[in-house]
Amino acid sequence: MTTSEDELLPGTRRALTHRIAVAQTEGRTPSLVAAVVRDGRAVWHGARSSVEGHGPDEGVQYRIGSITKTFTAVLVMRLRDEGILDLGDPLEKHLPGTGAGEATIAELLSHTGGLAAESPAPWWERTPGSLRPELADVLGERPLLHPVGRRFHYSNPGYTLLGALVEELRGAPWEEVLRREVLEPLGLDRTSAQPRAPHAGGWAVHPWADAMLPEPAEDLGRMAPAGQLWSTTGDLARFAVFLARGDDRVLSAASVCEMRTPTAPAEAADVVDGATYGLGLQIQHRDGRLLVGHSGSLPGFLANLTLSPEDDLAAVVLSNCTSGPLLGALGADLVRIVAEAEPRIPEPWRPLAADFDPTLLDLAGQWFWGTHSFALRVTADGMISLGPLSAGGRRSRFRTNNDGTWTGLEGYYAGELLLPVRRPDGSLSHLDLGSFVFTRQPYDGDAVPGGVDPEGWRGIG
Repeated sequence: MTTSEDELLPGTRRALTHRIAVAQTEGRTPSLVAAVVRDGRAVWHGARSSVEGHGPDEGVQYRIGSITKTFTAVLVMRLRDEGILDLGDPLEKHLPGTGAGEATIAELLSHTGGLAAESPAPWWERTPGSLRPELADVLGERPLLHPVGRRFHYSNPGYTLLGALVEELRGAPWEEVLRREVLEPLGLDRTSAQPRAPHAGGWAVHPWADAMLPEPAEDLGRMAPAGQLWSTTGDLARFAVFLARGDDRVLSAASVCEMRTPTAPAEAADVVDGATYGLGLQIQHRDGRLLVGHSGSLPGFLANLTLSPEDDLAAVVLSNCTSGPLLGALGADLVRIVAEAEPRIPEPWRPLAADFDPTLLDLAGQWFWGTHSFALRVTADGMISLGPLSAGGRRSRFRTNNDGTWTGLEGYYAGELLLPVRRPDGSLSHLDLGSFVFTRQPYDGDAVPGGVDPEGWRGIG
C-alpha cells in the first residue's frame, strides 16, 4: 500500500509523531511502528526505535498475536457465505467429538461458547505447539467453564476449534487456506505464519531497570489460529481497508459489517468503557466514537488495529516488547488526532434521481405513534428514514422490499416490517410498523388499536 504523506497537514503529522514518541519512551519498548489509514489508503507512517538510525519501516514484520483471530473469523464467514455452514450450527454438526460441540459457530466467534480462556498448562504462548498435538490437548478435561451462550468469556481454545473447523471443511491446513483465500487476494504478501526477514526480535524489558531479555518465538501448532501470525503495518493497513469496506474476492461489505456488529454482551467490568465483541472483532466506544478492531500480544510483542468506520479512519500500531505502551489507547488516540484535526468532509447532498417513484412522497412528512411525533423522509439512496422529531427516541432507515413494504436496518426496528396501509380508494391511511400504528394526527382514525374515545380531545372543567 502506497503511503501518501502529503495527504495530512504538517501539524497533524507532527501530532502523530509526538504521540508515538511519547508511547515508545514512556512504554520503554525497543521499537514501535505505526500507520494511519484514511479513505482507503495509508496516509502516514511513523516509527521510533532505541537504536539510532534503525527505525523500522512499513515492511518490517512483528508478531501480531490475537489479531490472528480476526483472520480466522474471516475464513469462517467465507464458509457461511458459501452456504457450507450456518452461524447457528452447533460445532458438533461439522466437527464432532470435541467435547465442546454444543457451542454454535457464532458463539465461538464471539467468545460466548463457555470455553476456558487458555489451554491447560504449560503456558501455551511460551512452549512449543508440539506439546499439544491434538484438540483434546488444547481443550483439556474440562473444556466448558460457563453455560454455553450465557456470558462473554474470551477464549483462545475457542479459536483453535474454529481453525480446526476450517481445516475440516476445506480439507487443507489452516495456514494454507488463509494464504489462498485471504492473504493472496488482498495482497498481504508480508503476512505469514512464520517470521520472514526483515522482522523484529521480541524482547522483555525489566520492570525496574532499563535492561532487556530476549523472548522465545514458539510455533503455536494447534493454537496457531488464535495467535500465530506475523505481519507489518503496511499489510495491516490493507487489512483495515478490507475490514471497513469489504472485498468481494474475500468477503462482501455486508459480511464485514456483520463482523463489526456487537454480538457478545459486555462484562460488568467493560460497561464503563462500552466494550463488547462482534464476530472476530473487538468493539468499544471511546472519545465519542465507535471503534472496532483487535489487539494482540505474545511474549515479546504487542499489536493493535483500530478502525473508526464513521470517520473512515484506521490506525495500526506494532511494538516488540512483552509489556509496555498501551497500544489500544494509542491506536484510538491516532484515530482521534486525525479525526479532530482534519474532520472528514461529507459527501455533497444530492437529490433523488429523476426517475424516482413519486408515490413515495405520500409517505413523507409527519407521523404520530400515539402522541409521539416522528418524521419520515425519502432519501436520495432510495431508502426512507423514520425518526422522532424530539431529541430522543427510536429511529431507523428502511430499505424497500420492492413489494410496497420496507425492512428496518438498525436499532429497535432492525428486521421489522413497515407496511403502508391504504384505503379502498388508494389514499394512505396509516403505517403499520411491527404492529405499531403511525397516523397523520395523534390517535387519528379507526386504525388505532383499541379505538379512540368517541368524545375526542378535551380540557378539564
